[in-house]
Amino acid sequence: MDDASIIELFRKRDEKAITELRQKYGRLCFYIAGNILSQREDAEECVNTALFDVWQNIPPDSPDDLRTYLCRIVKNKAIDRLKYNSAGKRDPKFTVSLDELAECVPDRAEENISAERLSELISRFLRTQDERRRKIFVRRYWYGDSLGRIAELFGMNEKTVATDLYRTRKKLKAFLQKEGYDYG
Repeated sequence: MDDASIIELFRKRDEKAITELRQKYGRLCFYIAGNILSQREDAEECVNTALFDVWQNIPPDSPDDLRTYLCRIVKNKAIDRLKYNSAGKRDPKFTVSLDELAECVPDRAEENISAERLSELISRFLRTQDERRRKIFVRRYWYGDSLGRIAELFGMNEKTVATDLYRTRKKLKAFLQKEGYDYG
């Protein structure tokens, strides 16, 4: 079933919408949540909560890209669960990639920048990068893949991946500063 049909089921409040959404994007959602969380039960809970949130939010929300909309919700739920699980601890694997990104992305509260504006700027920046660099960046900071997994996917060694990500973050920071977000 295509995304527009699934969204229409949500608008009609047809419970089949959740079944169709889970069937189409369930594996991707579990992959994203599983890369952030270490326990399968936590990942399942995040996916289920995300599906419920979609049910609650469509309508009034009308996402242009259902896949991205759902994945963003799953990722945010998983990060929230990670924060809850690791309160007082500072060594979970996913916080490492978030800490890396924090070096170059402004704190929205301090900079008074909306999530949509920041997302648009990062997307615009990524479109200026070559395909491999863009894919590596997305694998690390969107899907939460480890350096080892990215190296395996792209036939590189981990050190090369880390260096590539460092250079991309440095370029992103310069790009954001050029756009008026001088925060560091």
